[in-house]
Amino acid sequence: MQMTTARSDISWPSLPYEKWKDTLATLHLWLQVIGKVRLAQAPMINHWWNVALYVTARGLSTSAIPYRERSFQIDFDFIEPVLEIRECDGKSIRIVLEPMSVAQFYQRVMDALKAMDIHVSIRTMPSEIADAIPFDRDLVHASYDPDYAHRFWRVLVQADRLFNIFRGRFVGKVSPVHLFWGAPDLAITRFSGRTAPPHPGGIPNMADWVTREAYSHEVSSVGWWPGGSGIDPMFYSYAYPAPDGFAQAKIEPGAAYYHEQLREFVLPYEDVRASNDPDAIVLEFCQSTYEAVANLANWDRAALER
Repeated sequence: MQMTTARSDISWPSLPYEKWKDTLATLHLWLQVIGKVRLAQAPMINHWWNVALYVTARGLSTSAIPYRERSFQIDFDFIEPVLEIRECDGKSIRIVLEPMSVAQFYQRVMDALKAMDIHVSIRTMPSEIADAIPFDRDLVHASYDPDYAHRFWRVLVQADRLFNIFRGRFVGKVSPVHLFWGAPDLAITRFSGRTAPPHPGGIPNMADWVTREAYSHEVSSVGWWPGGSGIDPMFYSYAYPAPDGFAQAKIEPGAAYYHEQLREFVLPYEDVRASNDPDAIVLEFCQSTYEAVANLANWDRAALER
């Protein structure tokens, strides 16, 4: 028996990549603009945890960003929909989220910050995107469908909820559940406690030393990605370094498989959405892929798991 239409459409909405790829491409770049503002101001935290965004009850947030002796926060509200910039002295500015170019969005954000006496300079070249256009010159990406942006956020709400349940089962070093705007993807990462070999790098518009900081220690990471290059949304799981035999490991649920091109296990979002119990199969995917890494790489599971 399949789940009801109401549950499917609200809690786990349809999100085929081809239906909203132009909006996703634009929103991805808007997220990068805001993420880079946080990067410019927040103190460095291991593995770049200081740059990520967080799921909220209305969208995504930077959380409080320090600025001299003040702080400010930038929130995407996918219900209204607006971008709201607030600072600790009570000032706030709203930018309506509507079709506009990345260059227009970038300028509106920079103008709003200056109006609040917040002067931030960011690197305008997008990260992790091949053949990228600097934000201030990008007149190409200008699509925004608020319905699909809202659906995107609704899926993030579900993934964030389940990843936090999974996070609570681990007492070793583990990341927050956070959205990295490079991909963009929502992720949670567990650590064995051991250092890792230097990452080979090679990610477009990202210095290799940045990647090496991200993967300085052994990890097992799970996440959700909205799709790209013709690929529909998916949950994913990978290890760095991947232990011998990882690609051949038996994992659950049956809909999950090892993606040779991506070099990670994937669970198509549509299979989750069509399931009678989406929560169970997502958590099963998280647990079984982690166990494959932990067992093959001889993690000290007794010390790391609750």
